[in-house]
Amino acid sequence: MTDESLKEEILINVTPSEVRAALLENGVLQEVYIERAERRGLISNIYKGRVLRVLPGMQAAFIDIGLERTAFLHASDITRPNDFEDENTVPNIRELVREGDEIMVQVVKDPLGNKGARLTTYITLPSRHLVLLPRSDTIGISARIEDEEERERLRNMVEELLESTELDCGAIVRTVAEGADQAALAADLRYSLKLWEVVKEEFSRRSAKSLVHEDLSLPLRVLRDMVTSDVERVLVDSDSDYQTMQDFAATFLPDAEPGIELYRRRRPIFDLHGIEDEIRKSLERNIPLKSGGYLIFDQTEAMTTVDVNTGGYTGHRNLEETIYRTNLEAAVAIARQLRLRNLGGIIIIDFIDMEELDHRENVLQVLERALSRDHARHQITPVSPLGLVEMTRKRTRESLQHILGEDCPACSGRGFVLTAETVCFEIFREIIRQSRQFEFDEVMVLAHQDVIELLLDEQARSLAELEEQTGKSIRLQTESLYLQDQFDVVLM
Repeated sequence: MTDESLKEEILINVTPSEVRAALLENGVLQEVYIERAERRGLISNIYKGRVLRVLPGMQAAFIDIGLERTAFLHASDITRPNDFEDENTVPNIRELVREGDEIMVQVVKDPLGNKGARLTTYITLPSRHLVLLPRSDTIGISARIEDEEERERLRNMVEELLESTELDCGAIVRTVAEGADQAALAADLRYSLKLWEVVKEEFSRRSAKSLVHEDLSLPLRVLRDMVTSDVERVLVDSDSDYQTMQDFAATFLPDAEPGIELYRRRRPIFDLHGIEDEIRKSLERNIPLKSGGYLIFDQTEAMTTVDVNTGGYTGHRNLEETIYRTNLEAAVAIARQLRLRNLGGIIIIDFIDMEELDHRENVLQVLERALSRDHARHQITPVSPLGLVEMTRKRTRESLQHILGEDCPACSGRGFVLTAETVCFEIFREIIRQSRQFEFDEVMVLAHQDVIELLLDEQARSLAELEEQTGKSIRLQTESLYLQDQFDVVLM
């Protein structure tokens, strides 16, 4: 059931090079979407691809769709011809595609890191209430529509509409369709079928490795996918985008049209509710809790780990109560951060160990409830024998950190730099190594200021002993452009 006290609004900030959308619940930032002109997301785009390589061992194929990296297509994501009887068995990929084939594919995951885009041949064409499945006969209902009578009503209406088209296709009923009448569903279906005809025509006309159909821009996707009855208003700070959104809403979302407003104030729109500050905070590793505890987020290639700590929170009763209260607060904060940071894949949460079974179950329930409004699919497992909560969250687009950041040049993404003391010892070893290989009279050490100061202070005795050991004079020079763990040993 929807929380009647919950008020949502969406703010859209438009600049020539970047568009950002922020979803707020009761004035608190929950999700951020960023689309840059030079790096638009590819999800839902349809391409005419060419099969480059078929890998039977992986049950996959690499497809050239005109991007820098070849895209990946697994056998389970390929539509099967009608002559395959067993729908539950994935055929050998060589029976489905061959090298050189030209096929219609759709992007389901953006390129992430060194991985190319993930593709499917099960095309989906979303509209306001429905997602058309032109290559499937499945009829699905959003799991967020919980009322069984409503689910059955929607299913019957969609079945009737699809039968009237006399086409072999399916559809998924979206959450916003709850309570919709047949006329609204019929209008969506007509639009989607017409779009499918356009896509097929473009596919036959275009050459391989080219874009056939591009998804809507971010402001229009926001209207289509995120505006529900809970959204009180959509604020946009661009005149042209406001007009485009008004026209789109008038055609497809008449109920949402009154809620679209043009932001005219001089103050930047993302300064409202401190959105800019919240985005900056979401890039930090440590997230403080109001109780005095804190969370630590570590994002790696394989997974994301979240560690919960009590910090300065001591509670008022006993240790177990302190731990329980901290974990409850942490569960809500973690759910928000997962949405805000757009973290996907495997997520491991290390809550503080709780002795009582009721406490563990309550924390899991709070976490699940806090994630109930998340637009990304997720699954949470019970507490493991090691006391960890394992969950998955569907990963489609890059995380906020990957969009806004890059590896640190000082540590090459390791998350740390060598201490000045460690660098000193490395310098000593390098001088010894060079003295045994080459003839020279003097050594000059170029290093960061902190390293030089340490060599002249705490390590001065070791430096003198090294001079005596090698019989070489050692000069020191500060290099302002060097990072702490960078140095050079110059033979003179």
